[in-house]
Amino acid sequence: MLQLVYISTARGPSPAAAVRDILLASRRNNARDGITGLLYSDGQRFLQAIEGPTDQVEATFERIKADARHWALVVLSRREIAAPEFGDWEMAYRATGAESNSFVRRVQLLTQHASPNVRATFDSFIELRRAT
Repeated sequence: MLQLVYISTARGPSPAAAVRDILLASRRNNARDGITGLLYSDGQRFLQAIEGPTDQVEATFERIKADARHWALVVLSRREIAAPEFGDWEMAYRATGAESNSFVRRVQLLTQHASPNVRATFDSFIELRRAT
């Protein structure tokens, strides 16, 4: 089983609309392909962990790389895992103006079973995005 963590930026005339469309497509595609993980978006940036059978994770990431709504993709980690760390697929998304402390607690709950490095990546990214 493969786990891949990447970061990217939404692009297009309406980043918020692109994020919404990506969230909807991700939910559908990941359920179909047996992919689990966590997608965090603040409306402009994405931090995503995808995990599942290696061939499905690879195919999913190839689709993401080919998607014009993403740019500046950077793989932060790629590792073999024995079992899913995120359980069921989840989407963490904070709308502009949403209360950030409850959002941070939600993401911390969703990452509680992730490896310490993956959990720290999400925590750091959220704190950085929250500060901007």
